[in-house]
Amino acid sequence: MYYKKEAYVDLKYKPSSRDLIAEYYVEPNRMDLRTVANHLAAESSIGTWTKIATMSPRISKRLRPSVFSINQKKKIIKIAYHDELFEKNNMPQILSSIAGNIYGMKAVKKLKLLDISFPKSLVKSFKGPRFGLKGVRRIAGVKKRALIGTIVKPKIGLSPKKHAEVAFNSWVGGLDAVKDDENLSSQNFNGFKKRVILTEKARQKAERVTGEKKIYMPNITAETEEMLKRMKFVEQNNGNYIMIDILTLGYAAFQTVRNHSKLPIHCHRAMHAAITRGNHGMSMLTIAKITRLLGGDTLHIGTAFVGKMSESKHSTLEIEREIENPNIKKHGEILKQNWFGMKPILAVASGGLHPGHIPKLVKMMGNDVLIQAGGGVHGHPHGTLVGARAMRESVEATMKKIPLKRYSKTHPPLAGAIKKWGI
Repeated sequence: MYYKKEAYVDLKYKPSSRDLIAEYYVEPNRMDLRTVANHLAAESSIGTWTKIATMSPRISKRLRPSVFSINQKKKIIKIAYHDELFEKNNMPQILSSIAGNIYGMKAVKKLKLLDISFPKSLVKSFKGPRFGLKGVRRIAGVKKRALIGTIVKPKIGLSPKKHAEVAFNSWVGGLDAVKDDENLSSQNFNGFKKRVILTEKARQKAERVTGEKKIYMPNITAETEEMLKRMKFVEQNNGNYIMIDILTLGYAAFQTVRNHSKLPIHCHRAMHAAITRGNHGMSMLTIAKITRLLGGDTLHIGTAFVGKMSESKHSTLEIEREIENPNIKKHGEILKQNWFGMKPILAVASGGLHPGHIPKLVKMMGNDVLIQAGGGVHGHPHGTLVGARAMRESVEATMKKIPLKRYSKTHPPLAGAIKKWGI
């Protein structure tokens, strides 16, 4: 079948349990939404621009997708694709179909993949998280409260020795986790191997000093073979976590890391706004679902408009918690819900945060969150160690349901943070 009008539109079609359902926002270009929907369904599956001799009725009947919902007012369409159109355990192939050539079609001005509901057959073909939310809590030794962490700052420029020192002070101050920033890999001033060796030693020392478990997330992002070497190096040096920039390295490389890693995987979403911001591209909700399928254990999802990043409260909580979304409720997706037995992910809130933000974040996102503050720790008037203490005190106050202002009267580190940044 080609782009014959109405060939793929069937508003009476009822999706089956074997269908992958893609939901798109569409701004048509010089044609009506129904016609554009038909073109999108064709191009993303078995169709092409003209009638072809190689198309058979058997192929058409078996593999033709159906546009089963068109909302003219909201410019949203839903397309059901039979799972046989997709190769199992192959995210690049799936996205090449439902998020591929269609973005370049003349028929659309703007196109955004808002959501994907994956059928059980495809979900079960992916490995998902090795550790998941409960596994991460076990490694951190924290059963109930919100976890807290930091990113070593400045992003780049510190020596391995200084990097390890900053990490040590952060852990001793009371933080659970320390991570590299997204653009720190193995530059001349801070080589990967030396940084890992010194920072892992600092982590072990911090555990002895505090009697608490600590996490270090070194960024192994690189060319795939080099990335696997770095992953093994972390394992050989008693590391307990790795970090990757999932979008810039690509989903195939992500899967390769998951296949080989014995450690939890922290997923940074660097470059996401080039894809998610505005009415063209792909939603963060979609990226979050893909991340869970591919095996991330923790994922940056935003700060619900608290902090410095541009995103709505709704878009963040849509990922972190169950909200009114028929596609999500049907299959129990997102990060924490039951999804055909796949382990849940721990959400990470990060970006312009400080101790004063913690009560708001916990109220919106619950306790199952890792709250990371970079400048909000290292920018404390009395330095990193005291800044880390302020974060821990803020969490303690929040868990005890004590207002920060009152708690700060007997906790000077928190008082210093509030004086600088407010509540």
